[in-house]
Amino acid sequence: MKPTKAQYKEMTQKASPPSPKMKNCVWAFMVGGLLCAAAEVECQALVMAGMELQMARTLTSCSLILLAAVLTVAQVFDNIAKHAGAGTLVPITGFANAVVSPAIEFKSEGFILGVGAKMFTIAGPVIVYGTVASVVYGLIYWVTTLF
Repeated sequence: MKPTKAQYKEMTQKASPPSPKMKNCVWAFMVGGLLCAAAEVECQALVMAGMELQMARTLTSCSLILLAAVLTVAQVFDNIAKHAGAGTLVPITGFANAVVSPAIEFKSEGFILGVGAKMFTIAGPVIVYGTVASVVYGLIYWVTTLF
């Protein structure tokens, strides 16, 4: 016997515990904020050590990418993300994880058809739509500044 839509909805609500939304939001905000604050401390330390601000920002971004990639390879990033939720999706670390995870998963298929082909399965759409959006915004900006 097939359950009705109402019965199915009731069954799924019983099987799914309620999510502590406020707790998750606060925790994600704290972890994301801590990650960003640590990056800012690194950037300011590099500037205080005599590095130009632009170079310090670049190096900080690179270190966040490297850290996220290393933590993904060591299978630590997912454990952090499980508890921190969206806080780990600070764009640069989340993007690094999205690129490295499929590469690790498909490395057994070889470098070309595995790592190379699957590396951007998650991050590829982000790159495409980010590029398209930046072109559209650029055109809008260009057109509005003409007049």
